[in-house]
Amino acid sequence: MPHVEILQLLVSPAHRLAGRPGDGVPELPRTELVTTAEVRAGLGIVGDRYFNHPAHRNASITLMAVERLPRPGPEESDLTRTRRNVLLRGVDIDAYIGSTVVLDCGAGPVELEVRSAARPCAWMDVTVGPGAQRALRGGGGVRCRPLSDGILTVGPAVFGVREALET
Repeated sequence: MPHVEILQLLVSPAHRLAGRPGDGVPELPRTELVTTAEVRAGLGIVGDRYFNHPAHRNASITLMAVERLPRPGPEESDLTRTRRNVLLRGVDIDAYIGSTVVLDCGAGPVELEVRSAARPCAWMDVTVGPGAQRALRGGGGVRCRPLSDGILTVGPAVFGVREALET
């Protein structure tokens, strides 16, 4: 199984990008970037805004590849700007829609059913930079349903694919 790196984890208790992008960027607290996140099967990330939220159970965790960012510099790769939960290096996660993937940071595997694309919205042009929404089409990350309990941590991880879902 290939080795990847979890660059950042975001656990945000509130939906920060509300209103219209033209209103300006709201405060995006850096305290929401954590080094460890607890995943619960069928529920999401403990403490996150979508944890145990019925409308988001099949899409409660979002993953994104840093390589897909238009300008993957230190500012632009900040998850507070993209609002994804997990920023990965070393895997094109957008290619795994319809599969069950595994991330193992050393505390045991966390299984995630990759359900759909996390489509970029107009906020990306404001938070990441002009043209980001268009640049991220087809590469804005994925929405996942957690299939197992576990712990994700910033740092090296092993990535694997359990199975592709039948369509």
